Amino acid sequence: MHIPDGFLAAPVFGTGWGLSLAGLWLAVKKTTKNLKERTIPLLGVTSAFVFAAQMVDFPVAGGTSGHILGGALAAILLGPYAGALVMALVITVQCLLFQDGGLTELGANIFNMGFIGSVGAYVIYSPIKKIVRGNRGILIGAAVSTWISVVVASAACALELVVSGTSPFGMTMPVMIITHMMVGIVEATVTVFIVAFILKVRPDLIFKGNS
Repeated sequence: MHIPDGFLAAPVFGTGWGLSLAGLWLAVKKTTKNLKERTIPLLGVTSAFVFAAQMVDFPVAGGTSGHILGGALAAILLGPYAGALVMALVITVQCLLFQDGGLTELGANIFNMGFIGSVGAYVIYSPIKKIVRGNRGILIGAAVSTWISVVVASAACALELVVSGTSPFGMTMPVMIITHMMVGIVEATVTVFIVAFILKVRPDLIFKGNS
């Protein structure tokens, strides 16, 4: 889902940069305001985990592969805004050091995987957690929000490619969505497993605020 250089038209990657920079400004403001002592080491641990998880590709179908995004997990542990900052940091490091995604397309990649992956996931996770009380609600919310956020992020990526004229709608959109529906199942499973483990050993690490 990391879009390389040259794949997006200037208006599309320009819009991606605009949305991401505005989102990052808000995320920094919100995170700084609500930063707690326990959040600082957790930011580092979560960043390291997401970075490592994104570097591991696994086969999906028809010769395609996918990797875990980690945005939903970051949001569940840190909140949507701190989660988006973690994702932005990871995606930027991957771009600059490993050429995983282009520099001009970095804004779009941060928006797709960082903001849809984290903030979008939390928008789905939060009401489920409130409706279904207790740990069960947290786990159901984690599963549903992870899967939906992965699929929506892939759809956004496909739409950007289509609007840029890089590839046709009839090929790009179905392939991206179907592939990431399967990727989403894997990521939802991993996310639920990790969250369930944390609920048993350190339930205080689950984000409970409204930021």
